[in-house]
Amino acid sequence: MSEEEKAQATSEQDQNAEEIKDRILTALESVIDPELGIDVVNLGLIYGIDLNEAGLCHIKMTLTTMGCPLSDLLNDEINQAMHEIPEVKDVEVELVWYPAWSVDKMSRYARIALGIH
Repeated sequence: MSEEEKAQATSEQDQNAEEIKDRILTALESVIDPELGIDVVNLGLIYGIDLNEAGLCHIKMTLTTMGCPLSDLLNDEINQAMHEIPEVKDVEVELVWYPAWSVDKMSRYARIALGIH
């Protein structure tokens, strides 16, 4: 395989990975925080997504508060949402507390919906 073919294959893999990540983020937008009524993506709770070749999707996220009683519910809903993505075979949700979540992490849409300016 020539260097040009290798570069093209790498570019196609990167493009495919970005397309899958976009579909994962879209699926995660269906996961609504029941207290705030806004999805976890627009709230800025998703800190990272990694999908390996075996289909394990590792999602690094935080919650709006450390003792949030809804973490199990959100975890279940995230797992359900990931079943829509054929490339995802298993899901691992890692809760992280650093950096701490703040309203600064919310999207413009979430701020407007919640009346935060």
